[in-house]
Amino acid sequence: MLDHISIYITDLDQSIAFYDNVLGALGIQRSFAIPGIAAYGQMFFWLYAGKAADTMVPERQHLAFKAIDRASVDAFYQAALSRGGKDNGAPGIRSKYHPNYYAAYVIDPDGYKLEAVCHH
Repeated sequence: MLDHISIYITDLDQSIAFYDNVLGALGIQRSFAIPGIAAYGQMFFWLYAGKAADTMVPERQHLAFKAIDRASVDAFYQAALSRGGKDNGAPGIRSKYHPNYYAAYVIDPDGYKLEAVCHH
């Protein structure tokens, strides 16, 4: 259904260091980086640096990344905290969604709310 998602960030180098580590814990690698832009996965998730970041309201954004297992959710969470991310919900079962919904929540350096989730 979706081709890609883009977010606007204030510091591309800082965001690349953060997302290389955090998404790498989920097996998602950076596809490319050129001045002002970086993309991850099969160019599904894009970072854009620039003035638009000043006008965005990242705390209203929620991005959930699929994890292949619970250990990957845990690694995502630890990687985020080690790279300046903020805790927004430690890894664990969120049974209000379904009995196997295992997720962790963090906030990236620009204020975006991120989730890693495993459904089994």
